[in-house]
Amino acid sequence: MNAHTLLCRASLIASAMVSLTAMPALAQDAPADADTAADEGAPIVVIARRIEEKITDVPIAITALAQAQLEKQGANTLAGIQGAVPNLNVVQGRGSSSSANLFIRGIGQPDALQTFDPAVGIYVDGVYFSRIQGALLNLFDVQRVEVLRGPQGTLYGKNTIGGALNVVAKKPDYDTLKGEAAFTYGDYNETTAKGYISAPLVPGSVALSLAGIYDNRDGIVTDPLTGKKYNDRNNAVGRGILRAKASDSVELVLSADYTKQRNDLTLGYATAPLIGFDYNATFTAATPFVIGAAEPYGPYDYKASTSFGPGKGQQLDHWGVSGTINIDLNDSVQLSSITAYRRLLSKNYVDIDATQAQLGDVFVDVRQHQFSQEVQLKLTADKLKGVLGAYYLNEHINSHQEAYANSYLRYVGTPLNFIRTIDDEQDTKSYAAFGQLTYALTDQLSLTAGLRYTHETKEYFRTTTATTSLGATPIIVSTFTFPNSLPAPYNTVQSVSFDAWTPMASLSYKPTENTLFYVSASRGFKSGGFNGRANSLGDLTQSVGGSNVLVTTFKPENVWTYEAGFKGTFADGRVSVAADVFRSDYKDFQARVGGGNTGLTGGSFPVLNAGKLRIQGIEFEGMVRPWSGMTLTASMGYLDAKYLEFNDGRRAPAFSCNPTGTKIVCQPAFAPPITFRAGAEQRFPIGDSASLALGGDIRFVDKHWLSVDNRPGLFEDGYAVGNVYAQVDFDKFYLRGMVKNVSDALYKTDGQEFSSVGNIQTVYFGDPRTWQVTVGVKF
Repeated sequence: MNAHTLLCRASLIASAMVSLTAMPALAQDAPADADTAADEGAPIVVIARRIEEKITDVPIAITALAQAQLEKQGANTLAGIQGAVPNLNVVQGRGSSSSANLFIRGIGQPDALQTFDPAVGIYVDGVYFSRIQGALLNLFDVQRVEVLRGPQGTLYGKNTIGGALNVVAKKPDYDTLKGEAAFTYGDYNETTAKGYISAPLVPGSVALSLAGIYDNRDGIVTDPLTGKKYNDRNNAVGRGILRAKASDSVELVLSADYTKQRNDLTLGYATAPLIGFDYNATFTAATPFVIGAAEPYGPYDYKASTSFGPGKGQQLDHWGVSGTINIDLNDSVQLSSITAYRRLLSKNYVDIDATQAQLGDVFVDVRQHQFSQEVQLKLTADKLKGVLGAYYLNEHINSHQEAYANSYLRYVGTPLNFIRTIDDEQDTKSYAAFGQLTYALTDQLSLTAGLRYTHETKEYFRTTTATTSLGATPIIVSTFTFPNSLPAPYNTVQSVSFDAWTPMASLSYKPTENTLFYVSASRGFKSGGFNGRANSLGDLTQSVGGSNVLVTTFKPENVWTYEAGFKGTFADGRVSVAADVFRSDYKDFQARVGGGNTGLTGGSFPVLNAGKLRIQGIEFEGMVRPWSGMTLTASMGYLDAKYLEFNDGRRAPAFSCNPTGTKIVCQPAFAPPITFRAGAEQRFPIGDSASLALGGDIRFVDKHWLSVDNRPGLFEDGYAVGNVYAQVDFDKFYLRGMVKNVSDALYKTDGQEFSSVGNIQTVYFGDPRTWQVTVGVKF
């Protein structure tokens, strides 16, 4: 599809959506938070470019979700914004209740393991979260969530090749005592209690806010063999923010947060037959046998089994502290410093095969900490504004893993015990200098240019031991250590460095105060690294030109994105529209694939720089308030994603995206062609001080693959999910009832592809229909 066709489709879709007057509750110019919700014409102010701007002045494809919107969408965590933003796919991390793998425009993290970097950066008050573990944040005290689509490399930390998600927490008020509390009860014994209070300690100069939430729900998945429930919630989260003015020109913000999660297992469902191998007496041949059937309990009905016993659940302790200093050097120049430290402790049992067989059963103990420092010089003059800065990140992560597979192997018909232990650690140091400036050429025409230089070094060590035993007698013991077990000269290469220049430029035109046209071009970069699943030389062996070669690292991923867009508000803020068309050309696209025979019974886990990927599409958001109390909203994303080159690199793959070397047969995963949301709310006055709001929305996600190499069972056929709510607001109190997934739609959200071991192909499903009632107070 050429650019002319895309522009035509953008125009047609925008016109059609406006004529239908069904437009997004994403409120391009809706109130920024609950405090201003009564003022329906107030514009949203965002910090997408690190300085405060009206969202209609920002030449970026961006969606801002205020707290009131998040609550009415039932978004307790980041998973709740699924379907609410064009071309955003929120994937709950593959057997983990606390991981968030975000895909924007079809680009995300190729593997959930901690050695692979996210493609979408998550930031909380400017602090970057390095890992998807612990990133499924509770949204209990946020002012808004900003979702920036496309590369954001000139202003944001690292690896924002797909986009950035910016969470802005509520800041305490210097002069006014404020607070709110709410209690929710719902289906599956859901009990959620949350509270927030902001108090001036020294009026006008020092203020403190405290917020907390306890979120508990019984499991929605039942093991028919034991009756035990899984896929539950048990979370406690707290945050404190101290804000102080040292003088009229100096402000200090200190923040501390802590998340504790104690859940049972998160189970998926097997979509392919599980296969084991029976060795002959001399270990020279092995015969496959069936361990378990696909869909062991028939079509999915929230039933699954596990071999893990009681006490084998999931634990997360995640905390951090940060300090931000803002110094006004003069009326137009501000110096900001953001210093942060974060600590992540995660102990998860994961039953990857999701059956009573012991095949893909693992324990993963992750310990991570990071220190980051960012300095920004912000300029807001009459004709020139922007940011210059420097960024530093120092991260250490280590893990201990155990894999149990006693159902996988037999010796002349007798089951063998199998355990693999893995210990690895990675150190990452990232340095960057960046700048982005906007110059007003005229009152209506502005030029923005930015540049970032990133230098990153990673050092990795890994040792793994696999033991196969008959009873207490070891039969086969194998050990592999990276890099020591590699042949020379690879055995001394333990660190690797990457650097990149990532420029951007945009031209924006404002024919009126409330409308904006823009075009932009930007380059994105995502770091390379080491294969965190390398258990043997086979995992690092790829076929290049017909010869097997060692590939011990994977290279960075790069993209050029070109975008054109329009934003506007009309009729005193009662109508808003935003649309964009884009094209992204990826080079050295990173992919973790399965298959490739490296022995009698196993496969390999290579990480490939697969080649070239082209993604282009259209995005639209709009809102209209046709009469008093009524808000109609909608958003839509169209995505055309295609591999232009896929260099498979596997030996004798069972599945290949390029089996003949001349024809690519795969489509990119997590890239639904259409995402759509439409919503409506009607508010009725009740007397002088109360009101009733009736609302709901429907979200559609098109068919898409859940694995890189397109396994048949790892495919979502497309789904629509509807939510409805009713809320009564009094002077200070409110009562809300909500039903999520009204039609009880059954839909897949993620897939686990470990076909190299036992043909494991597991899918995960979204929640069934649930209801909840909330009572709250605000003052």
